[in-house]
Amino acid sequence: MQKPFSFARLAFAGVTVASVATTGTLQAAVKPNVIFILTDDLGYGELGCYGQQLIKTPRLDQMATEGKLFTRHYAGSPVCAPSRCVLLTGKHGGHAAIRGNGELKQGQRPLPADELTLGETFKAAGYTTACIGKWGLGWVDTEGAPNRQGFDYFYGYLCQRLAHSYYPVSLWRNSEEVPLPGNDLKSGPFYSHDLMTEEALGFIRKNQTNSFFLYLTYTIPHTKFQVPELGEYAKTDWKPDHKIHASMISRLDRDCGALLAELKKLGLDEKTLVLFTSDNGAHGEGGTLEKFKASGDLRGKKRDLYEGGVRVPLLARWPGTIAAGTTSDQVCAFWDWMATFCELTGQAVPAGTDGQSMMPLLLDQKGWRPHDYLYWEFHEQGGKQAVLQGRWKAVRLKVGADRNGPVELYDLEKDPAEKQNVAAQFPEKAQELSALMNSSRTPNPYFDFTPAKKADEIPE
Repeated sequence: MQKPFSFARLAFAGVTVASVATTGTLQAAVKPNVIFILTDDLGYGELGCYGQQLIKTPRLDQMATEGKLFTRHYAGSPVCAPSRCVLLTGKHGGHAAIRGNGELKQGQRPLPADELTLGETFKAAGYTTACIGKWGLGWVDTEGAPNRQGFDYFYGYLCQRLAHSYYPVSLWRNSEEVPLPGNDLKSGPFYSHDLMTEEALGFIRKNQTNSFFLYLTYTIPHTKFQVPELGEYAKTDWKPDHKIHASMISRLDRDCGALLAELKKLGLDEKTLVLFTSDNGAHGEGGTLEKFKASGDLRGKKRDLYEGGVRVPLLARWPGTIAAGTTSDQVCAFWDWMATFCELTGQAVPAGTDGQSMMPLLLDQKGWRPHDYLYWEFHEQGGKQAVLQGRWKAVRLKVGADRNGPVELYDLEKDPAEKQNVAAQFPEKAQELSALMNSSRTPNPYFDFTPAKKADEIPE
């Protein structure tokens, strides 16, 4: 059984602990705040602290030096909606309710009412909860709407397709549509990312005396290429899209810095765990994959199950609790966050979830047991599956045509860039991981690797 994390360190960090039950559950007068920043299509190599040379991200690089940087953190999917479903429910892509980006007549397929989300988990622990940014798991009048999935407050885009423009004609505040006069999808006075930052700062200020969970789902750097100004990149000789892409990421960096500064100003710095990651790999559009080495040295990008499509940055900062300037190379994934936050708030991990608590990794304590394996599936481009087990990574393409087709096999210990398929050299391992792919998923009537048949079910 995993060892509970040290509550003494929480007390040292300034979090008031009323008592600790014999089971290791936390019963606190004031529990730590959590801000989970989820970016959209930010690649593994697009921050300075992960090796980026051209795009400036000084505030996030500073966050890395003030906390912990993870080198082997994995998203739930290579695209948006299913990755967020995995994050919010703690179920990997073979068990998740939402496994693809398919559109219905309005918005994405809704997250079912009986799914337990992080929003509901934090609410059960007495937290005030908010989702600010892009939702993508259900329209306003469906069971998947954020206010019906545990979030007291919502502001942003409900539909991920509409989130492709940074100058929308409207956004949503809870169940109310908020017009943005003067915006025409191409330009306007209201840049959605800036509005999200203002809302996030306002939520923090309003709830500074409460324990809060802020799920801040920024849309940068998802295309379209749109930004109010180019800043320091205006005078470069780069292509226009490259200038915009870099300035978008630097703007994201600036505003993450503003959030951290506000925590310090309000005296919440040591009472708040801040996490920063991306929903999947780099989009790579407009030549940005090559220009900026957006996936670092990894193979692939968004929509791939190679490392560049699912391995994502993860920074964790909690002054006085998470040791500064530390790094973890342990394999962990989006479906671990449910168990992590259950331990943090002193709750039982829901049955049927697939993850384990990352608190030992965050706090450099014993108790972390490496995953037996990680599993992904993807329902576009003919269907794809992948399994990561120890040093071995298996990828199957064209699953819709052949559910038991051959797999590619990579030895990530020797070949982290997945350049050499060694399935022919290790046929038994390839066969073993092929069987593991098939046993790792449960049937889902909406996501069965067959092409969408309805005209209103189209990919993002």
